[in-house]
Amino acid sequence: MTILILGSGGREHTFAWKIEQSPLCKKLFVAPGNSGTAQIATNVELKVTDFDAIKALVLKERIDMVVVGPEDPLVQGIHDFFLNDKQLEHVAVIGPQKAAAKLEGSKEFAKEFLMRHDIPTAAYQSFKTETVEDGYKFLETLKPPYVLKADGLAAGKGVLILDDLEEAKTELKHMLVDAKFGAASSKVVIEEFLDGIELSCFVLTDGEHYKILPNAKDYKRIGEGDTGLNTGGMGAISPVPFATNEFLNKIEERIVKPTIKGLQKDNLPYKGFVFIGVIKVGDDPKVIEYNVRMGDPETEVVLPRLKTDLVEIFKAIAAGNLNEINLEIDERAATTVMLVSGGYPEAYEKGKEILGIQDIKDSIPFHAGAIVKDGKIVTSGGRVMALTSFGDTYQEAIKKSYQSITKLTFDKMNYRKDIGFDL
Repeated sequence: MTILILGSGGREHTFAWKIEQSPLCKKLFVAPGNSGTAQIATNVELKVTDFDAIKALVLKERIDMVVVGPEDPLVQGIHDFFLNDKQLEHVAVIGPQKAAAKLEGSKEFAKEFLMRHDIPTAAYQSFKTETVEDGYKFLETLKPPYVLKADGLAAGKGVLILDDLEEAKTELKHMLVDAKFGAASSKVVIEEFLDGIELSCFVLTDGEHYKILPNAKDYKRIGEGDTGLNTGGMGAISPVPFATNEFLNKIEERIVKPTIKGLQKDNLPYKGFVFIGVIKVGDDPKVIEYNVRMGDPETEVVLPRLKTDLVEIFKAIAAGNLNEINLEIDERAATTVMLVSGGYPEAYEKGKEILGIQDIKDSIPFHAGAIVKDGKIVTSGGRVMALTSFGDTYQEAIKKSYQSITKLTFDKMNYRKDIGFDL
């Protein structure tokens, strides 16, 4: 098979690393890719939302399968674009159709789905510019902290958790009236704060059958002890130590099964990954959010633990016989630590040369915001590289990742030194 991966981050490098190992993969393209994918696949410079350019590439290179990494093309309907084009309809697309991608594209749509199918989640209400006063009143009925979520896609930055009521009201005004997150916050969901510990649950589905991938926990805040600004993720661990078999059974029965049944009932066509952000409140799981693709940096710890051929899994998803696949999982723990540009998640400089990658022996370096320029690997984004390691325990794995970091350097490099601190 000739396969195309869409995206340019650590998630896509991990996909490429895993797909390239499959004997079923004859040729691999990544668009636009990064310095890591360039070493194992052919990078193609195009935008992931330029569907016409993607079509031209698919026809030119006779691509059989498209694996969609990020959310934007899914929310904009890339799967439907392929299905509605006579020249493309035979190409397998891994990712849900537009109607189902709204689970990530709209926080309100996701909350309505959860409520409709009796899936445990936080109480909520949503507001627009013209109902901002009602939003203030609803905030007054809640206990702090207050959770404000931009309804649309805001690149992982559209969620605010605030302790002060007046500050929450001010931020609600900034989001709705002043368009703090642009069109993404033309509608805002306010929900009750759930106090607990979070984990990420990943499910593969062909629309009818499902398989549950290893769980993971990621660390969103920039600062040690989960302080400071939210980021796209500073590190991850898999499996999650507090997720007992009993708790995972609750997730499957109360959340996963009703989610897959709900997709069928609501006629939301789905072939791909379902990310379920779960919070453990007491001994019970509740859903924080859905994403319609793999998370990043969780992909960097989940996929390396998967022993089964990923292309075989994708073929089964496309054919609708995922139930015939047996997932084999590496029992060892995997951890990843994200190296970021100085200043991230605020303003940061690019183009810093990355040295020492070739000296890393005990970890897998997954490139994220890094490209090849003038023969050198340089930084091109906020999150630059994820170092993934295996161990019999997550403590052993994390130690390896931190040891590997000492071999790598670029100007103003930053990372969290406490991944796994809360476990």
